Amino acid sequence: MPKIVMIVVGIILFLLVAFIAVSFLGNYLFNQKAEKEINALFAKRVDNKAIVKQEDLDRLPIPVQKWLENSQVVGQERVSTVRLKQSGMMRTEPEKSWMPFKAQQYFVTEEPGFIWNAKINAAPMFHIAGRDKYDDGHGNMLIKILSLITIGDATGKEMDQGTMLRYLAEMMWYPTVALNDYIKWEEIDERSAQANMNYMGVTASAIFKFDGNGDVSSFSAQRYGEFDGQYSLETWSGSVGEIKVMDGIRIPTKGVVTWELEAGDFTWLEWEISEIEYNNPKVY
Repeated sequence: MPKIVMIVVGIILFLLVAFIAVSFLGNYLFNQKAEKEINALFAKRVDNKAIVKQEDLDRLPIPVQKWLENSQVVGQERVSTVRLKQSGMMRTEPEKSWMPFKAQQYFVTEEPGFIWNAKINAAPMFHIAGRDKYDDGHGNMLIKILSLITIGDATGKEMDQGTMLRYLAEMMWYPTVALNDYIKWEEIDERSAQANMNYMGVTASAIFKFDGNGDVSSFSAQRYGEFDGQYSLETWSGSVGEIKVMDGIRIPTKGVVTWELEAGDFTWLEWEISEIEYNNPKVY
């Protein structure tokens, strides 16, 4: 082999090893930071060991009562913390390719908050790290290429409202939070109800629809999203594809999330819950 070819091959191999090392280091540092945030979130938890009773449901609209009964939470301890594993596909724009992701998510419910830590495989050997956070009434989305290079660090009133809505929509994974005082319910009809959340000066509302069995079938809300570099209030909706009993509670385990835009519906997320555990405030 000519010497110049050997030199070129050596440089390529060196750059490849350096790239892998940098990616590994970035991923490690990103996850270490996320772990500290998760532990801080869990440190503020308030454990509520009260058992859910049938009479606790009486003040709720009939479809919400039916949902909680069907979720099998009556007779169980209220959910104070949640940890779960999630996977799926996502895309950033309608014309962009789908990207597989894996994520862990952690919730506290008495003083509401969550942290979502995801690794998105954008291309072979190339990933994007995402951390979505809702804590003390404020939201923050952090996005880093290779877990190192920040390309997004969003905060502000739009993020506060958006992450609150995410918390509200995702309570279908931890149904006992529907009993908390910061959520007020309004019945729409026998198969739908509106949840209104008010916390730390921020308000948000979502409409939940239920099927004939009482399971959540879909949700919709007016949520701030960033489109073409500007925030606008748009219809944000999700539908459920599968229901299972996990850790003793019947919950949706598959679904999709869609932006209903003037230009047309943009389904950007397909998700699946592979594991969930209640009242075990530890990092995976």
